[in-house]
Amino acid sequence: MAEKRTAAPAGKASSAPVVGREHEPTIFEFSSPGRSSASFRTTGIPEWGPADLVPAGFLREEPIGLTEVSERDLVAHVTRLTHRQYSVDLGAYPLGSCTMKYNPKLCDDAASLPGLTSVHPSTPEHLSQGWLELLWSLADTLCRITGMSAATLQPPAGAAGELTGLLLMRAYHESRGETRRKVIIPDSAHGTNPASVTLGGYETVTVPSDHRGLVDLEALKDRLDAEVAGIMLTNPNTLGLFEEDIAQIAAAVHQAGGLLYYDGANLNAILGVTRPGDMGFDIVHMNLHKTFAVPHGGGGPGAGPVAVSERLAAFLPGPMPERLADGSFTWKTPAHSIGRTHSWHGNALALARAWSYILANGGDGLRRVAEGAVLNANWLRHQLRGAYDIPYDRPNMHEFVASTSTLKKEKGLRALDVGKRLLEEGFHAPTVYFPLIVDEALMIEPTETESPQTVAALADALIRIAADPEGESQKAPRTTPVGRVDEARAARTLLPTWDAVAAESVGSPGA
Repeated sequence: MAEKRTAAPAGKASSAPVVGREHEPTIFEFSSPGRSSASFRTTGIPEWGPADLVPAGFLREEPIGLTEVSERDLVAHVTRLTHRQYSVDLGAYPLGSCTMKYNPKLCDDAASLPGLTSVHPSTPEHLSQGWLELLWSLADTLCRITGMSAATLQPPAGAAGELTGLLLMRAYHESRGETRRKVIIPDSAHGTNPASVTLGGYETVTVPSDHRGLVDLEALKDRLDAEVAGIMLTNPNTLGLFEEDIAQIAAAVHQAGGLLYYDGANLNAILGVTRPGDMGFDIVHMNLHKTFAVPHGGGGPGAGPVAVSERLAAFLPGPMPERLADGSFTWKTPAHSIGRTHSWHGNALALARAWSYILANGGDGLRRVAEGAVLNANWLRHQLRGAYDIPYDRPNMHEFVASTSTLKKEKGLRALDVGKRLLEEGFHAPTVYFPLIVDEALMIEPTETESPQTVAALADALIRIAADPEGESQKAPRTTPVGRVDEARAARTLLPTWDAVAAESVGSPGA
């Protein structure tokens, strides 16, 4: 870490790529007085000093300690930092549940077209017909994919879609004069589900999984009563297993007056094969970054559209794009709309990117996406038999869950160790310790974008790790810029500032 904010008389030099375990200086160490990475055209307008514009009482005694670096040094520094990150463009990223798949560059090009990027969202509808047609077409296609009647594109992420769906559920019940306070969630559910239920003003009721890893149907029936507003379910579930009793589940929930909410996190597994609407679901949120092609990770921007059955369409957020009889488009807010859930019309360019992915693949291509994802995951599960525990060793969908439970007892190998060690093999770690119902869980999703050779290499790497001598994997990762850190301490005593040297002096964790 830097010892000084600004080195004098000149900043630290660095030219050779600083990668691996080499130390990358902070931006402050490159700083040198008088340097700048920005310049302005010559205007002929006289320069004004701060004292000419700001009352003396508001002036700082010393200039604020900003970095002064050239554009060259700034670009090199940021580029070196980006080379230290793992990404979907760098290699396989089998992060189960998160679906970190490669995004075709075609979608980047489509979303960067000037005709899309140069339109302000407040542009009158008669001057933005192209954008309205794009949004209407996307919403219409998402309804066809999910088997729903209408969709909003406003929610900016999957979790925002969940909250929107729960608010729709509440509006529906209230319109019928019913006050229901409980939402049922399987014990294998995504962590955002109970959080969204609480945020939506409901109580979470958990239903256990049975010996198959599926919703225990009899236990579900025991929990259904007049206070249940609905059930949140993903199918396939977080074990990568298809809920075989979904028709009976839907019938039981509907008979109790509840609604079925489909968590679309795993929609990529059933594209073009089956639809949530055909299973009996009433509300579907989609994670466009998982199912189609929108940047994932790093904070987005994302998109979490929500599609609903006909009886819920009148409650959707507005305004929504609508096609008129003459083929033109307009904005319209549903009669009993719950209101906006995001400014303007959602993350529009993320929506454009997803639309380009759908157009490029077509209906048959989307089905092949699902088939490829399921095939890769099942092939990998078969390869890992004998090396790892497979708690639910039956045909899975786009992902599956392995476990190091036996390996931990035999030689102390934990799921966390496998994840860290896999980084040394050139792969991103799978999701570990989720779902919570599996001990030492490794949730693996190879996705359809990886070639058979890459999936085979991933299998070989995982098998090598399982065969590592006792204690070897616990040393990993040894080849990455940052070694194994104390994540709990990093979260509890986070020091994100440049002068973290103070933390090092008291034993800051990390390499």
